Order: sequence, then structure tokens, then C-alpha cells
Amino acid sequence: MAVLGQIRQRSVFLILVIGMALFAFVISGVFDGNSANSSSSEPIGVVNDEEIELTLYRQLVENTERNYNISTMQAVNTVWDQLTRATIFRQEFERLGIDAGKEQIEMILRQDEQIIQEPRFQNEAGFFDFGIFTNYINQLRIETPQAYANWKMQEENIVGLAKENIYLDLIRSSSGFTELEGKIAYHSQNDKVNLKFVQLPFDEVPDSLFNPTDGEIRAYINSHKNDYKTEASRSVRYVVFPELASAADENQLRGELEKIKSQRVEYNDVSKLTDTIEGLSTTQNITEFVEQHSETPFDSIYKTKGNLASEYADILFDLNPGDVFGPYKDGNQLKVSRFLDRKKGGSIRASHILITYQGASRANPNITRTSEEANTLARELYRKARRNPDDFILLASENSEGPTRTMGGDLGFFQEGMMTEKFFDFCNRSKVGRIGLVETEFGFHVIKVTDKEDVVLTADIVKTIVPSEETSNEVFQRTTQFEMESIREKQLDTVANKYDYEVKFVQRINLLDENLPNLPRQRNLVQWLFEEDTKIGDVKRFSITNGGYVVAQLTEITPEGTVNFEEVKPDVIQEILKDEKAEYLLKIHADHQTLSSLASATNKEIETASSVTQENTVLAGAGTEPYIIGTAFALELNQPSALIKGNTGVYMIEVSAKEVADEMESYSAYANALQNEESIRINTSIYEALRSSAEVEDNRQLYY
Repeated sequence: MAVLGQIRQRSVFLILVIGMALFAFVISGVFDGNSANSSSSEPIGVVNDEEIELTLYRQLVENTERNYNISTMQAVNTVWDQLTRATIFRQEFERLGIDAGKEQIEMILRQDEQIIQEPRFQNEAGFFDFGIFTNYINQLRIETPQAYANWKMQEENIVGLAKENIYLDLIRSSSGFTELEGKIAYHSQNDKVNLKFVQLPFDEVPDSLFNPTDGEIRAYINSHKNDYKTEASRSVRYVVFPELASAADENQLRGELEKIKSQRVEYNDVSKLTDTIEGLSTTQNITEFVEQHSETPFDSIYKTKGNLASEYADILFDLNPGDVFGPYKDGNQLKVSRFLDRKKGGSIRASHILITYQGASRANPNITRTSEEANTLARELYRKARRNPDDFILLASENSEGPTRTMGGDLGFFQEGMMTEKFFDFCNRSKVGRIGLVETEFGFHVIKVTDKEDVVLTADIVKTIVPSEETSNEVFQRTTQFEMESIREKQLDTVANKYDYEVKFVQRINLLDENLPNLPRQRNLVQWLFEEDTKIGDVKRFSITNGGYVVAQLTEITPEGTVNFEEVKPDVIQEILKDEKAEYLLKIHADHQTLSSLASATNKEIETASSVTQENTVLAGAGTEPYIIGTAFALELNQPSALIKGNTGVYMIEVSAKEVADEMESYSAYANALQNEESIRINTSIYEALRSSAEVEDNRQLYY
């Protein structure tokens, strides 16, 4: 879910193209009358007898994986979902003759803030101009073919969105709600009843009174097949052999770092002379020394204490210029650090109130005030802030025209080079608490310095702790030995117990899964589990992405549609028990005709619920009971109901008061609210309906 959310948040202009080569009409047709075609290849899928080309699919997967920094299978699944959606919708568009014109495309583009705020697409008045945009695209075609090709990949998706909007608008326009339906909704929300009731909870009836047989359980499953549909799955047990650095590997690396801390003299076998070699503590060329000895280049950014290695931050921060500390461990790295410099108050935190004017850098096009008018307003706010410094956040929230307005003007911490020069100079020379007025290219800033921290500069020699070749070979030998013994014995867990290895067991691995618990990106392993030649009991070794191996054994094969009886049995028993308990309670208490009689016989209290509406199906103290509440609105006053089966028990209810809401002259507001809810539902349910009726052949597992 997290991955899908990231993609949806991206703008239309930058969104991954899923409709490429699927739509007959493209924006380029608006510009130059041409459209694109795709070459054919073996299908990775078939939607309603239409093949999805493998070449296209692979290109989209590569683009998605690269652009969004996600795994291959995440990209495969994302592309599949969006590509099948685009294909199904496009087939529906063609069947209905729906097409998108220039106006619909322009409307889609105008919904994207990154496009309409791009200066290259704005006219002299500072507003987005579709004509300028189309001219820009035509220039790309002539001057930058690669950029134009990238655009053509994006334009298909925009056209698809435009067509989808037309299609959904047509459906929404046919789903009106009448005044009568609005009236029903009004009374459903506003009519109220007061209830008295006695609840006989199911969980107070002993399970031991009932004994559902396997035959009854199977009959229940057969009569509720839609609730127990299953995909093809596999179960596996496996042992992980991580390739981790040993203590000896870490000690060897520590020795190497110790060696370069100080200047040393070494004998040169080539020149037959001794060489003096600079150390970190004596070198005059820090950048070159770090470049030569460290895995990461020299970082000239000053750091606060909070940005230093947490465990050693106090030590590093209190060093003096020239001091060398280490080696010390920071995560999976060993470091040696030389202290270079300290800046007092070098990290500054400030808040500001920005007042812009027409012509200022990045000013809102709607701002029409002059520089003089902005100066006057800023000085007025400056005086208010000086008189009442504690009100600065409120002043910023109400008056600032900068992006930090919603945060009371707070800019957070910054250092030299991160702010425009005049702004930083004022903050740098001011004490904490000072308020001032500064003009920059962005406008006039009323500034309050709120905090300062010292920052330090260190030169760090960084080495990642990795296993040596000897350690890697030892892990490989243990893995291979374990694999061969497991193949021979046919029992991976038995061999694992012999060596005291931890065995992990995973059920319900699906065909397109990629990750196992604490074992990411194991697509090769999952593919092997589903291969026709892989039998229960087979064992195989696989490499781990971040180093090491996993030895796996297939333990169970569950075909598609097959219900694992033992797995679902406990849940089914609970459903059967609920029905049998309801029948039991209805039978033994059938003679009771009043709440007092039932309450007395069962030692229950008569409970009450006030102002109950049909809209809210929660019965206070009992849980969600829509059928019980619905029955209440059909009862006469002060007339006890018969015993009624609910979700959590059996009930007898009695309505003690009814309040029918006053009639209204018009119920159009309620009808409109229903229409809005329906419009939202249509956005999701229409595709679900089309997808359920489509014939889709999914061959992803053959290629990924």
C-alpha cells in the first residue's frame, strides 16, 4: 500500500505512463495529426482476447522501477494493475465511441500545479497558456527527440484520464436521486426511538453443548464457497545463512584504521628505502587523504551534535582542533575522525513573516502591491512584533506570504549558504530573541531569531564492515553441506536440528509474492516453489540479496480454489456455533412474552438505548446490530418483540418512545448528498464491475 500511495501522490505530468500505445487518439494528434504504434511480441497477459505485449510491459516495468526506486516485483504488480485497468477502460471507450478532445486534455493539464506553475508555460500575465504548452511540445519534437519521446509516453496517460473523466461523468449524470429518496434519507438520519432490551449473548452459552461434525463443517463451507475462495499457494520451510563479518574481520579492519591515524615510516620493497607516510593527524591535504583512504568523500558540511554518530556524539563534539578519535563503530561502519573546526552558533533557527510585492522573486502572480506598499506593511508588522514578541507565531500565521505560514513562520535550523545572503547575515550577527526587518529578492522579511547551536567540522575515514573472503567461503561451505544433507535426508528440519540451525516456516505463499518474512526480494525462490517440476520435499539453495544464502524445502502445494479444511475449520466452527446457539436460545426462551419475564428468567437487567437512529447501527452496550435497530423502527410503542437473532446474541426489545422528525419543504439537500456519495462510489465500483466481467489471462509468473 505504501508503494501505491507514493505513485498516486505524483503529479499527472510526472505520473508513470501506463496507457502507452493503448489509445488510438493521443495529444500529438491534436498537435501534429500523428499517433504511435507498438511492435508486437509474445503476450504477458490477455484482456478480453487482446494481448498485452511483453516488450511494452518490460519497458514500463523498468521505467517504474527506476523512477520510483521500488523492487522489480513491486513494479511488475503496479504496472499490471494499471495496465489492465487502462486496457479494460480503453476497450469500453472504443465500444461506446468515447474520445477526448483538446478541451478535455487542457482541463486535465490545468489540474496539475507543477504544470500551471511552470514559467515556461505561462503568458505575460503569469497564467498557464495551453497554446504556449503545445508550442513547447512541438519544439521538443524538432529540437530534442529524446525528450519528445518521453513526453509521448506521458501524453497517452493524460488522454486516458480525459476519456475516463468523460465516461464517469456520463455514468454519474444518469444516477440522480429523487425528493422521495431524499426524504427517506432525512428520516433515516433524524427519526429516533428509545429502546428497552434484554440481550442473551452467544458467548455466555457453553460451546460444550454443541459438537459440529466434520460433515456439518464441510456442508457449511460448500454453502459459503464465496467466503472461502483461495488462490494457489505453497508452504515452505527454510534456513538462512547470512554472510556477516566475523569478529576477526572487524578486528582486522580496526587495525587498518589504527595504522593510518598517525604518520609512520615503512620500508619500500621497490626502492629499497624507507618512506614516511602521512597519517590522518598530520596530513595537510585533508580532502586528498580522505579520498585516498575512505569509502565516502570528504564532507565539508558542519554538523550539529545531533548529526554526529549518536553513541560517540559527546566525545566527538568536545574534541579540539587536530584531535583524532577512533576507530569507533557507527552502524555497520568503522570510522576514524579528525576534528577540524568549530563554529559558535553556526546552526541558526529563525521564524519570519514574508511580505512580497509585484515583481519580487517567486511572488504569487495575484500579488499587485508595490515595493513601497510592501515595505509599509512589513514595518507595521515589525513594530507589532517588537511590542509583543510572544505573538510572533500568530502574526506569521495571519500575515506571512511564504510557504512557512502554516507553521507560524518557522524555518527550522539552517546554516550559511542555505539562505539568501542578507537574510543569513542578519541572523548570524543577531542574538537569540532579536527581531529585525530585512529586504531580499523575495520581499520584506520580519525575522525573529529563535535558537542557535554550535556546529563542528570533522574529517571522517569510513570503512564498511564486510565479511572477509575467508568468512564468505566458510558460510558457503556450511550452506552447501547443509543443502546436500537435506537433499539426501529429505527432511530439512531434521538436519537443521542436528546443527542447531533455526528453521522458519511460511504458509500461503502466492504465485506473485516476492518477499518472505525478514527475507526480501526472493522472487527466484518463489518461482521455484511454483515450477511444475518442483515436488513436495524438494530442497534448493538460493542467494540472498544482501549477502548469504537460504536453503528452502517445499512442504505443501495448495491448488487454486482448494480449501485447507484444517486451516478454516476453527473459523467455520464459530459460525456454526453462533447459529446453533441462536436456535438453542430461541427454543428454551420461546415461552417468555415480556422483557421482565425474560430478564427474570435469565438473571439479566433490562437495558436501555436512547435516541437511536437507523443511520447509526451501533446499539449501546451490545455492538453493531443493524437488524435489531431496523426491527425497532417497525414496532408499535410499548409492544415487546419476539426473540430476535442478532450479531452477538438473541434479543427481546421494546420501543418506549418514538420521535418522527418534522417534515421539510424540500429534501433536495439530502438528495444531493446521496448523489455526492454515489459519485464517489462510482469512481471505484465502475472499474470493479468492468474487471469482474472481463476475461483476463495473467502470465506474469512466466517472465518474472
